[in-house]
Amino acid sequence: MYQRRMAYQINHLVGYLLLRNSGRQLSLVVSALACMSWMTFLEKPVFAQPVEQALPIDQPVTNDQPGAANYLQEELVSMNVYDQCNRSVVHIATKTVSLGSFSQLKLREGSGSGSVLDLQGHLLTNYHVIENAKKITVSLFNGSAYPAEIVGQDPDTDIAVLKIAAPPEYLQPLVLGDSEELRVGQRIYAIGNPFGLERTMSTGMISSLNRQIPSKTGRSMRALIQLDATLNQGNSGGPLLNTRGQQIGMNTAIISSDGDSAGVGFAIPSSTIRRVAMQLIQHGKVIRATIGIARVYETDQGLLIVDTIRGGPADSAGLQGFQLVKQLRRQGPFQVEHSYYDLSAADLILAVDGKKVESADQFLALIETRTPGETIQITIFRSGQEMVVPVRLGNS
Repeated sequence: MYQRRMAYQINHLVGYLLLRNSGRQLSLVVSALACMSWMTFLEKPVFAQPVEQALPIDQPVTNDQPGAANYLQEELVSMNVYDQCNRSVVHIATKTVSLGSFSQLKLREGSGSGSVLDLQGHLLTNYHVIENAKKITVSLFNGSAYPAEIVGQDPDTDIAVLKIAAPPEYLQPLVLGDSEELRVGQRIYAIGNPFGLERTMSTGMISSLNRQIPSKTGRSMRALIQLDATLNQGNSGGPLLNTRGQQIGMNTAIISSDGDSAGVGFAIPSSTIRRVAMQLIQHGKVIRATIGIARVYETDQGLLIVDTIRGGPADSAGLQGFQLVKQLRRQGPFQVEHSYYDLSAADLILAVDGKKVESADQFLALIETRTPGETIQITIFRSGQEMVVPVRLGNS
C-alpha cells in the first residue's frame, strides 16, 4: 500500500478485463466509488497512563438524590450523566490564516469541542477542528483558558490530541467505555459546544453500528456509531456518553443538506480512540503496518494486484502485479517496440490469514490492525491454483 493510501475504486465501470490462468477466464469488474457530497463534518462552525488516573464518574443513580421524587427515573439518569461529565468537556477556539484576494492574508476563527483524557493535560478532539490552526486556545469548565499545543494528529481517523498546562485539579478525565458492547437502541448523550454554546447536552439513541464514511484524506473511517442525537457545528470533538457516564465515542460528522442537524450523526468509537490516541501520545503519529501494494482492482473473486512497491513487503515475498511486456515488431523497414501489460501474471488476493477479502478498504483495515514486523498469510490465486504466501509487514 503506497504510504497507507489505497484509493483504488473507480468512479464508473471501466469494463471487463480477461485473465487467462490455465484456460480459466475470470471476468474482472471494477466497482464504483459512491460519491457522498452530502457528508458534512462538524468543523469550525487505554492511553499512556490516563485510565488509572481518571476520576471516578461511574456512579449509580439513586432515588435519594435531592428532589428525586420530582423527576422520572430517566430524567435522573440524564441529570446524573450531565453532572458527572460536563466539566470534562472543553471548548476549543482556533485561528487560521488563509490567502485572500489580492494576496491578502485573512484571519479566520473557528471553534469546536474536546474532552479531557488525563491529568497531564492531554485533550481529545477531531483533526478537522484544529486543521491548519496557527493558534489554539482551550477553555475549561471554570472559564480558565490555556494555549494548546498539538501532540499528534491523524487525518485518516479524524483524531487529534492536544495538551495544555492546566493544574490537575482543573482537569476531570472521562473514562473510556467499551464500544464493542454497544447495541442499536441504546440510549446515549452528546455534550459539546454547538454554535459556541458551551457544554450543551443532547440525547438520543444509537441508530446503527459499523457505519463507514470518507475522511478528509479520502480514506474511509470505519466502524462508526450512527446516532440520532442533535449535533450541530461546534459539536465536533465532543464526547458521546452512555448512561453510566462513560465515553463510548467522539462526535465527528452529520449528514445534512444545509449543515445543520438532520438527526443522522456519526461518532468515532472508543475502540478506535483508545488505539489511535495512545500512539499519538507516545509517538506523535500513528505507526501503521504496511504491505507495500500500490494498486489493486476489486473483482468478484478478490483483489487483483496491479503493482507492488519495489523492495516492499509484498515484492520481497514474491507477490506480483501486471507485468510489462516489450516486443519488437516490424513495420515496413523498421523494428518498432510495442509494450503491453500481461494481466495473466498478476496475483489475485483471496484472503488474509484465512479471512476472505472483498474490498480494498477491507484489505487495508485487516493490514492496519496488525503490528509492523508481524507475518501474515496471504491466500492468492496464481496459475490456476490457490496458494498461501507469508508476508512480513513493514511500517509507515
